[in-house]
Amino acid sequence: MTKRLYYGILILFLFFGNLKAQIDKNSSLFLELKKQDSLFFERGFNNCDIAYLEKSVDDNLKFYHDFGGFQDKKLFMERTKKNICGNPNQKPIRKVIESSLEVFPLYNNGELYGAIQTGEHQFFTREKNKEDVLGGQAKFTSVWTKKNGNWLMSDVLSYDHGDPAKTKISDDLEKLLKDNSIPTLGLGVIENGKLTQIKVYGTLNGKTTAPYNSLFNVASLTKPVTAMTVLRLVSLGKWNLDEPLYKYFTDPDVANDPRHKKLTTRLVLSHQTGFSNWRWMNKDQKLSLNFDPGTKYQYSGEGFEYLRKAIENKFHKSLEDLAKEMIFQPLNMKDTSYIWDEKKDSQRIVMGYNKNGKQYDIVKNTKANAADDLITSVEDYSNFLIAVMDNKLLSPQVFEEMKAKQVETKKNKYYGLGFEIYDLGNNEISLSHSGSDKGVNTFAIILPKTKKGIVIFTNVDDGYKIYETLINQYFGDIGRKVVEIETK
Repeated sequence: MTKRLYYGILILFLFFGNLKAQIDKNSSLFLELKKQDSLFFERGFNNCDIAYLEKSVDDNLKFYHDFGGFQDKKLFMERTKKNICGNPNQKPIRKVIESSLEVFPLYNNGELYGAIQTGEHQFFTREKNKEDVLGGQAKFTSVWTKKNGNWLMSDVLSYDHGDPAKTKISDDLEKLLKDNSIPTLGLGVIENGKLTQIKVYGTLNGKTTAPYNSLFNVASLTKPVTAMTVLRLVSLGKWNLDEPLYKYFTDPDVANDPRHKKLTTRLVLSHQTGFSNWRWMNKDQKLSLNFDPGTKYQYSGEGFEYLRKAIENKFHKSLEDLAKEMIFQPLNMKDTSYIWDEKKDSQRIVMGYNKNGKQYDIVKNTKANAADDLITSVEDYSNFLIAVMDNKLLSPQVFEEMKAKQVETKKNKYYGLGFEIYDLGNNEISLSHSGSDKGVNTFAIILPKTKKGIVIFTNVDDGYKIYETLINQYFGDIGRKVVEIETK
């Protein structure tokens, strides 16, 4: 053991000598550092975002490695660029063993100034057009300090590096995907109102490993984004929930049916228009009202498209531009769009497959579809859901309208304005939505009361097979209630 490593370990042991037991794994500090660790390695280390690593590491970094010796920030960055990121066709990546994480706060005169984080991680070798190969396991101890509101990694021990031949993959999700033939999974986990995990497993196209910021077509998860765009306009007094839509648009197919004058934004967002899902499903492939608007529930993408045309006529702007102004820009959703951008999207888009492994063509919309085909990342969509939970976008009154049970769809399940609502009992609800298209199965759910949530993106026709396992894993009893309501 080198002198530097000895003193580094001694200092950290002295820290631990004055610490109490690790903090609760649901505490805000634990979740914040879990997020910092995830982003540091998944975004910075695994995807070689050097600029992100630079700003996340303290200028006085002390890094101790049991084989690589001592490194200051300069040497750490040089070795990362050369050894980790120097060969894009073959590079090491690191994945944390979540169950191993522990966090111990650091105080000075009663004021929190940092924390120690310990755990274990596994290293893999990533080769182009090949599956990641396990390359060993090690323990780590990191000291995080908070400076000017930002968490910085200031001291690191990386030690007890094990023999790759004696290491076993401990990630249960890898096994879940393999057992269910899911090519690619995007997973976002929200705890205590914060995005604590962004995970993307698999490949973009069967060859290239999918990065953490991969882009997914999320099918009908488009609808909540459209709904929040419209509801923000309502909150700003620019649009009315209950004003008849015919004042701004009437589809020629229903112009002779007087019931079209009953159509409103509220009825569209709660799926009570009377339209079928899509007009091409009707025998004559024309839009028609199957019942009086507002009298019952029937899921309809056509309703959202009807609303889009009315809003675009009113504001003389495309839905894409309105969403940018109302949602994407305020929430910094730089990877989200209704419209295909060849230059940006083609490099990170996840291809879709049928359950036999046949690849589908990419949907490349040149104009917005209010109900379908939104392109986004796990991080963007998760942050969108956090903004919904924290009500960063709507007026208090409109927020309550959004969560209100507008129409019952089955026992203990309702539609609000843009979201499905599960009544979980004890005055608790969840807001959710799913999406399904060729090569797309997606699901998102949030619990406003406990500020928890999960985003699941898959790229195969039957990706829904893993929903129940993931919901139960991350939500426990609440997850089982959701599953019970859905499957009854």
